[in-house]
Amino acid sequence: MTLENLLLLKVGLQSTCYVLLSLLLLISFVNFTAAETEFFIESLAEKAAEAETQKTTVVSGKEGWLFFAPELRSMSVGQFWGDAAPRVSRASNPEFADPLPAILDFKAQLDRAGIELIFVPIPAKTTIYPEMISEHGHTTARIDEYHLKFYDILREQGVNVLDLTPIFRKNRFTDAGPVYCKQDTHWSGQGCVLAAEAIAEAIGTPSWVAEIPNRNIETETRTAEITGDLWRELGDEKLQKEQLRLTYIKEGVSASWRASPVVLLGDSHNLVFHAGADMHAKGAGLPDHLAHQLGFPVDVVAVRGSGATPSRLNLHRRRDNMKGKRVVVWCLSVREFTEGQGWRKVPVIR
Repeated sequence: MTLENLLLLKVGLQSTCYVLLSLLLLISFVNFTAAETEFFIESLAEKAAEAETQKTTVVSGKEGWLFFAPELRSMSVGQFWGDAAPRVSRASNPEFADPLPAILDFKAQLDRAGIELIFVPIPAKTTIYPEMISEHGHTTARIDEYHLKFYDILREQGVNVLDLTPIFRKNRFTDAGPVYCKQDTHWSGQGCVLAAEAIAEAIGTPSWVAEIPNRNIETETRTAEITGDLWRELGDEKLQKEQLRLTYIKEGVSASWRASPVVLLGDSHNLVFHAGADMHAKGAGLPDHLAHQLGFPVDVVAVRGSGATPSRLNLHRRRDNMKGKRVVVWCLSVREFTEGQGWRKVPVIR
């Protein structure tokens, strides 16, 4: 064998060893990440169970962060659709435990009417700030694997799913502040802004948008102190209340516009910083920023509590077959998949 052949053989062996070593390191990293994620999910289940035993809905995290115990439980139950749904859902009627049939039925109704559905599940606070609730929360992997599987199923059935998780993870620590309230179950004002931008991009610029006169809308950013629902439930008056930066929409586009071609449907995430009173502010919530992005107000059909079935029942009670609507943005917390009142099929369009 010539010297040249020996050198080539040596290089080949080195390359093979390098590839094998890289594969071993990759496998070790994947296994470590999977184990960390499993430990994290187990810790959420333990914290949720402990809170239930203590008859509280608040779980204290690090650096003053507070978390909603039912949301921790929802993240820990695993698969929540199909045959698994009745075992993990808190719905009183097992018949309405599975969210999949209700979502697909609603989409089919809207399809027949020529209305687009954009489904916007709001990530759990633990998904975006896992290190604030658990010592196992430093994994870089997404810990909501079952949500990802569910979204894939919906997309395979033609549902336009807007997953906000990548956007929120990218912006979770910026000068604009966190994307979730530290002492409240809802997203922050910054979360509303990011969600509005993403939803407006998903709606795009179809021809009907150009037919609606746009308004020159101004904004103003101020700091506000809020009394978060988790802060109230915790009952620790020594804990200083949260200060948030809120961007207010100054033009009068904040009010719900019944004739709007865009319906914003869902739970109280669509009301926080928009409806005032216990929703903390007016003019700085998702409906306001979505109006800012679109240039016209939206039709807000949101309820305190469950945005799964009750919000669609509100549409049903209108008995107008969604006349004049072009898009329904169905925006609700992921905890609705297991912690709400269930997922009934509702005949919104007859």
